[in-house]
Amino acid sequence: MKEFQRLVEIMKKLRAPGGCPWDREQTIESLKPYLLEEVYETLEAMDKGGDELKGELGDLLLNVVFQSLIMEENGQFDIEDVSKGVSEKLIRRHPHVFGDIGVKDSGEVIKNWDAIKKEEKEHRHRKSILDGIPGVLPPLSKAEKLQHKASKVGFDWENIDGAIDKMEEELEEMREAFKNKDLENLKEEMGDVVFSLVNVARLAGINITDALMKTNDKFEQRFRYIEENCDIENSDLEKMEKLWQEAKKTKN
Repeated sequence: MKEFQRLVEIMKKLRAPGGCPWDREQTIESLKPYLLEEVYETLEAMDKGGDELKGELGDLLLNVVFQSLIMEENGQFDIEDVSKGVSEKLIRRHPHVFGDIGVKDSGEVIKNWDAIKKEEKEHRHRKSILDGIPGVLPPLSKAEKLQHKASKVGFDWENIDGAIDKMEEELEEMREAFKNKDLENLKEEMGDVVFSLVNVARLAGINITDALMKTNDKFEQRFRYIEENCDIENSDLEKMEKLWQEAKKTKN
């Protein structure tokens, strides 16, 4: 906690008169892209761990302290209020640890968590089970969140087979739209295909965003192999495909 308080004091000095001009200019609005960038960098570092993850977690913490300080200057709340709020929330939502409620597994923990959450002041105004899903979530993440929320009230496939059948149905509709050169409908059907694929991944217990990130990395590694082993501007597809197959064997 000593180092945490030191971080808070450093940020206060940077924001104070005579501090850093850049830090003093920042607002909640201007910090949004930096927060988003730090989140993505942290996600990447989570696969590596060690000092890289430690550094990225520090950058995330800095953003929390930075925003809290701005809100303190606006007379709304400070970092102590933020810490107090999340501590009280954790205690309130874990009655099986801090109270006398018994649970048999993590499923009951989640059920209790959701029930307690509904009764909290900031959530009482919500009329739909879908309320509270951030509109700015990346589309893949939002699709997964929508499906997860709906599943909590039983709006879900009984098993993954039904979701796979639905995905195949959407693929067929996409093919039909392509054959008919119906571009507007094709766009809609492509969206349906992706949404149904997210559903399959969710039911399989796979995070679709993480899966796609890994595929992106795999594609990048293999394509870089092609670039390293041929004149990419003057090579034909046959040559590049041969190198791609080599890359699959050497850079998995």
